[in-house]
Amino acid sequence: MNLSDVALFCAIMATGSLSAAGRQAGLSPMAVSRRLAALEQELGVRLLHRTTRSVALTADGETFLPLAQTMLEAREAAAAAFSEQREGLSGVLRVTAPNRIGRAVVVPLVVRLIAENPLLQVDLTFTDGIVDIVASGIDVALRVATLQASELVAVRLVDNPRILCAAPSYLAEHGSPERLKDLDGHACLTLHAMEAWPFQQAGQPIAKRIKGRLATNSVDTVHAACVAGAGIALLTYWDVVQELADSTLAAVALTDAEPEQLAIWAVLPTRQHMPARVRHFIHALKIELTTPSARQL
Repeated sequence: MNLSDVALFCAIMATGSLSAAGRQAGLSPMAVSRRLAALEQELGVRLLHRTTRSVALTADGETFLPLAQTMLEAREAAAAAFSEQREGLSGVLRVTAPNRIGRAVVVPLVVRLIAENPLLQVDLTFTDGIVDIVASGIDVALRVATLQASELVAVRLVDNPRILCAAPSYLAEHGSPERLKDLDGHACLTLHAMEAWPFQQAGQPIAKRIKGRLATNSVDTVHAACVAGAGIALLTYWDVVQELADSTLAAVALTDAEPEQLAIWAVLPTRQHMPARVRHFIHALKIELTTPSARQL
């Protein structure tokens, strides 16, 4: 199938007339009509009802139009992919991520990608809230949560279990809880939206209601208070990987329960016609998160 004729058919529908599509393509109305007829002959159907003043899709034309648009998008994606192989990644990569993972993992990666790809631009949004990636035009959202069913595409990157942790100074002064109920006697650092901490006990999920003297809407604040020795926090592995490695924080293990297991997900608006810059970023991020050295930061 001649994709130029397919593009001309789409242009006719976009402009509303054969002559307007011809002016865009530098063709006479007669030439446009001949090429449209050739496309209809190849498909074996009539695509348009046409008069001297207007065009309208036939039933077969309505079926073919989205297929035609998909073919043209695929052609553009293929051309862009090979262009980026020759010239490097290009365009604007828009990413949103939680604050701590964004700063610790995403920033070093995109700095390297920008250095390696002079035509690439990156737009970063770091927030612990949920961003509507479709409305915001985001290419990739990193999420650390139990994902809800949606039309978005989710790619699992790496495990990111929740971890009970505290500063060694806090544990030296107050001791370490051994059982889930022991948390009632400790200073727990809580988030406004998380009054109960999720655990697994005897293979079943259980929510442990937590009370503490410090509550905040910010994971960064919980992290800072925990490092300062203010109490026990429930954070995720990638929030505290550096502090666990240098012993600024210590993991607290309970004998009768373990914190909920989570993962880091890359969430995309669609899998179709994914730009090379998005594919490359996800691939590079997965390598970054799963190499042995990453877990020893």
